[in-house]
Amino acid sequence: MLTDPRTARAARRLKVLVIDVGGTHVGVLATGRRTPRKIRSGPSMTARKMVSGVKQLTADWRYDVVSIGYPGVVIHGRPVAEPQNLGRGWVGFDFRRAFGCPIRMVNDAAMQALGCYRGGRMLFLGLGTGLGSAMIIDGVLEPMELAHLPYKKGRTYEDYVGLRGLDRLGKKKWRRHVADVVRRLTAALEADDVVIGGGNAMYLERLPARARLGQNADAFIGGFRLWQKELKRRRKAT
Repeated sequence: MLTDPRTARAARRLKVLVIDVGGTHVGVLATGRRTPRKIRSGPSMTARKMVSGVKQLTADWRYDVVSIGYPGVVIHGRPVAEPQNLGRGWVGFDFRRAFGCPIRMVNDAAMQALGCYRGGRMLFLGLGTGLGSAMIIDGVLEPMELAHLPYKKGRTYEDYVGLRGLDRLGKKKWRRHVADVVRRLTAALEADDVVIGGGNAMYLERLPARARLGQNADAFIGGFRLWQKELKRRRKAT
């Protein structure tokens, strides 16, 4: 047991740095800070450049642990494929060593989903360059890869409601497909709460039935929530 009051207070105040990695920007926010900061990303953004840029951006911030929302498949806290819209070198990179502290990494859609979860069976769909997806059932987060499932005419869900679909179909037809995809996935997964997020959600004139709109800030909330159990453990230890 911790006996020094100062040590006990420090254990309870777990400071988290949340990093939301996107195709155009990397956003960061830390415990106790109100305003996110960001740097540009893009095709030349490697894992090493991301870490270097974030460390420079947050040089005046203190943090104990890091949460990373990664734009790709993450298994057991590690990316298993290089991101489509960024540079190389993400798979196999030692983020813990680079930041010098414990790391928790999840898919970016999963991190945003965790941030907007209110209970029950929630389906999150992120309309961006592709189609991000995650499901949370009774508090248990399950990242999903629905984007590349077959949808119509030999094309996938992502081909219709991702950026390629928006460019190919135009906004009016794209909106109809978004509504149809949401309806199909909601029924198939028996979701009682559906959240639409991602940068292209702004192009929807109205939300599909039974859906609500997510916010960009949800990703940061989700990043903080990744460490809730650790924070509770520390509080009990004091």
